[in-house]
Amino acid sequence: MFAWFILFLLGAIWGASFLFIKVGVAEIPPFTFVLGRTLIAATVLFGVMRFRREAFPRTRALWTTFIALGILNGVIPYTLITWGETHITSGLASILNAAMPLFTVLLAHYWTHDERMTMPKMLGVLVGFVGVVIVFLPELRGGIQIEFWGQLAVVGAALSYAVATIMARRTLRGVSPVLAAAGQLGTAAMWMVIPSIVIDRPWTLRPTLPALGALVTLAILGTAVAYILYYWLVNHTGATRTSLVTYLLPIFGVMWGAVLLREPIAWEAILGLSLILAGVILVNRKFAPQTKIVGAMVESSD
Repeated sequence: MFAWFILFLLGAIWGASFLFIKVGVAEIPPFTFVLGRTLIAATVLFGVMRFRREAFPRTRALWTTFIALGILNGVIPYTLITWGETHITSGLASILNAAMPLFTVLLAHYWTHDERMTMPKMLGVLVGFVGVVIVFLPELRGGIQIEFWGQLAVVGAALSYAVATIMARRTLRGVSPVLAAAGQLGTAAMWMVIPSIVIDRPWTLRPTLPALGALVTLAILGTAVAYILYYWLVNHTGATRTSLVTYLLPIFGVMWGAVLLREPIAWEAILGLSLILAGVILVNRKFAPQTKIVGAMVESSD
């Protein structure tokens, strides 16, 4: 029962992250916002490492992995989502971000040997991406405006998360979860320093307390604490049950945006969310026998 509570808590926290981004980015530009988020979260996780007496890695290969994942799992998606939310609602961002598992299953077919595409997975991917297209319909009907690019940025973030997920599976086996998270966030913060200084000129900013509060809360609760809760669930309940948070995140994201920010919910968003979640369920569900898709799909090699 406690594990289920943690699962729903994690879904609520990650769903609220889109709300915190929406509030904070209204006054803090994207590059500086992402810098603050990653720097604060990394500092907290480094403190946890010190408390646990975990040592920093000394191998060049592991630090190279942290640098790459810091870009793919931090710099790119955090920046794209943050910029995207300057033009779309937080609820809509949470819905489009839910497409990440669909990209993951597609990439896994080519980049791994044990997660091949099957007919149910293919059906799930098709259903999910139909949902994404439906979410885009209002913008497509009115012509390509800035809101369209905001939505596309969030989809790009989901793709970057998917690439990072496949890479992490292959390179971080046996690495402490806290160390992995701290290393990625720390290197991500380093990448964000120059863009923040050159483009945003943060010393000229005068954000209000609500904006600063949203940034700090997102960094500590929605990033550092969320990582710890996530890996606790993986260690105590397994990856399968932990993956259920994928379904909770957009639901909470839409709810927080509607209740606290009074964001409107279009029927296209609800229908799109339903199809995306249906697609994610299909790609994660176990079927027997597993019929592999061959033919036009090219087999990959490590």
